[in-house]
Amino acid sequence: MDAKGLAGFIDHTLLKAESTSADINKLCDEAVEFGFCAVCVNPRWVSLAAEKLENTKVKVCSVAGFPLGAEMTNIKAMQAKELIFAGADEVDMVADIAAIIEGDQRYLENDLREVLKVCRSVRPNVTLKLIMESAALNNEQIKFICQIADHCGVDFLKTSTGLHPAGGAALEDVKLMRQFAPHCQVKAAGGIRTAQQAMEFIEAGATRIGTSAGPAIIKEMRKSS
Repeated sequence: MDAKGLAGFIDHTLLKAESTSADINKLCDEAVEFGFCAVCVNPRWVSLAAEKLENTKVKVCSVAGFPLGAEMTNIKAMQAKELIFAGADEVDMVADIAAIIEGDQRYLENDLREVLKVCRSVRPNVTLKLIMESAALNNEQIKFICQIADHCGVDFLKTSTGLHPAGGAALEDVKLMRQFAPHCQVKAAGGIRTAQQAMEFIEAGATRIGTSAGPAIIKEMRKSS
């Protein structure tokens, strides 16, 4: 894979609370320059990113239930609706981690179905990615949420927010997601900062890479080719 091909896997991410409009404009400019798949920004900046990226191939992604996943279901659904109205093409929603640990299938299914209903209510459909904080879960818990997400029809499973103290993406977790959610794609995110790491996650089965180090990764890839 060359640098251009790798760039097409990347969600160029900026979720820092202190990010300004100038930072978002720069993020969008870099996404167009490098040919990234999407930008991922906080809800406050969706409309700005959508306006900036109009008539480009770069998608706009934002987050719901971020970063804890502990909001009530109706709040997550409302967030998704507002993100879509503001111009988001994709929604990354944080799963209720407590429900995963407790094995509360009913709660998790309802959470997912209500947000999916919003994402499927528009044409074209908005992509839904479910963030599971895989570093905070054991293998059985990962299997549990993967099977629920696969059954509900979630588009992507995503490893992490990048903010959990347990850590970010791990290759073995991506492999588990591909195994137990065969109908879902996988976004690896959290701590991916080099071209080698990105390629390893793609080889493990990830079809999207969430990172704030996109430009550095592509520049590194260009030098090595």
